[in-house]
Amino acid sequence: MVKNTKQDSVKEPVSQGAETDTSQPNKIRASTPYDFEAKNLTAYGGLFPIGTMLEKLGFQQLVEETLTVKRVTRVMSMYQFLLSIILTIYVGFSRLNHIQFVQREPMLTGILHVTSLPPQCTIWRFLASLRIHIAAQVLKVQRLMRQRVWEAAHVNLKVVTLDTDTTVHTLFGRQMGGRKSYNPKNRGKKSYQPILTFLAETREYIAGELRNGDRPSGKQIAQHLDEVEAHLPKQVRSVYLRTDSGLYCWDTVQACEAKDWWFILSARKSTRLLEQLEAAKWSKSSKTDSDGECEFWYQPEGWAKAYRFVALRYLKKPKVKDESDPEQYQLFDTPQYSYRVFVTNIEEPVWWLEWFYRQRGGAENLIKEANNDAGLSELLSTGDVGVQPELLADAVQSRGRRQYHNHAAHQVVDGATEIPVCGR
Repeated sequence: MVKNTKQDSVKEPVSQGAETDTSQPNKIRASTPYDFEAKNLTAYGGLFPIGTMLEKLGFQQLVEETLTVKRVTRVMSMYQFLLSIILTIYVGFSRLNHIQFVQREPMLTGILHVTSLPPQCTIWRFLASLRIHIAAQVLKVQRLMRQRVWEAAHVNLKVVTLDTDTTVHTLFGRQMGGRKSYNPKNRGKKSYQPILTFLAETREYIAGELRNGDRPSGKQIAQHLDEVEAHLPKQVRSVYLRTDSGLYCWDTVQACEAKDWWFILSARKSTRLLEQLEAAKWSKSSKTDSDGECEFWYQPEGWAKAYRFVALRYLKKPKVKDESDPEQYQLFDTPQYSYRVFVTNIEEPVWWLEWFYRQRGGAENLIKEANNDAGLSELLSTGDVGVQPELLADAVQSRGRRQYHNHAAHQVVDGATEIPVCGR
């Protein structure tokens, strides 16, 4: 008996695509199944509560009334273009080229009311047509949407904590605005230094600015804090600000005093400040991991008055010496300390201030998530200056607010009274 080995052993390939195009757009009806059992948004099914929430909050009307886009689009409307970009960022895509993977995804096309998403070149032509004034309008939409979400979900935070930080984006090429400045990972290379502010309680992105690679000046910091104040929801009554030493200057303190904000800033250690640390009266710190703590009033050069400075010191660990290295004698054999110094107007003990400032690490985690997950590095590399601010805003807040918006969508859809938010 003769057998056809090729016919018996080779498996037939599985069909990996739709044989025919969808004749009509997919529609989401009341019978569409959905649930909220998962902690985070799923890759596709989680878009349904987000789309429902945006519809109930009047997102489309707000976008069409606020954005002044005069370009006449054919494939999709202006609102559909923006909504497709936002939803794909929520899904986890960081490049426009990734849209091809969900070009015919039923849930996504059903929310957008189209048969399929346009190719990458069409979306880029739409983004290239946007003028630079659209950036401020998009940020206005973001501010109004935040206010609507808070009101719909009954978020009534009277006291909030703001974390302001700068991040370094290394440039490889001759991009405009690149500067050789602070860049610990790629020393000597040009970079951008965006400045970003987050709301610690809800992990929301409040405001930001794509800057050149130079250290921000005092005037730029004050302008950024004014923008942050304008974007805060109207329920907020008291604000605590935490920043690193990159924003340590008199303009920052002066802006906080003018706004009646509480602040704690990491101080840069100058020669005069080190002299104050050496002359200060140190005591044991039982509630921190430091080897000593102190506090004193000090007026830095150029400041209008003295402020309260608190400091922690840590004994440096001795370096392991190699037996082959020659012995070097020191002129003064004294213990060496490393210091952490803060300037603040908060009337709390040193251990509480150290604990409170340590919570600021959440902002750095949000920036890392934006770089690694939401594609902040790719978005900053685009050539269109007018599009960068709103893409920056979407990228930074999309991953940080993903779980928060999932709960918010649950409450808005089901009509519940409040959502759980973490306390300070």
